[in-house]
Amino acid sequence: QVQLVESGGGLVQPGGSLRLSCTASRFDPFELDAYHVGWFRQAPGKGREGISSISKSAGRKYYADFVKGRFTISRDSAKSTVYLQMNNLKPEDTAIYYCALRTSLPGASDWRDEGEYAYWGQGTQVTVSS
Repeated sequence: QVQLVESGGGLVQPGGSLRLSCTASRFDPFELDAYHVGWFRQAPGKGREGISSISKSAGRKYYADFVKGRFTISRDSAKSTVYLQMNNLKPEDTAIYYCALRTSLPGASDWRDEGEYAYWGQGTQVTVSS
């Protein structure tokens, strides 16, 4: 059974940076590379929203408009880890951040589609506050 683990969250001041990591436990580490990965977040009182997605080859990357230029998604096959580098964080970035896996290739029209993601982590809290 796949278990995803997000890490790297915490409290940061506005303008600061964090790097989130997504790994899989109890799972053949090499198999994580067979999945496309997405990052989502859910702020208090709001629905979950898509932030970014990366294909298994890293050849396709998608970003929500509200994070373009500030967040960068990447993956390290050697470490079987997907990262979300978050720079210039704003108070409105405060949320629980989740990573998720999908087998279908994400496209421009459906990378946010939560129904396409079969496995989800428990999330990591990111709080941006002075």
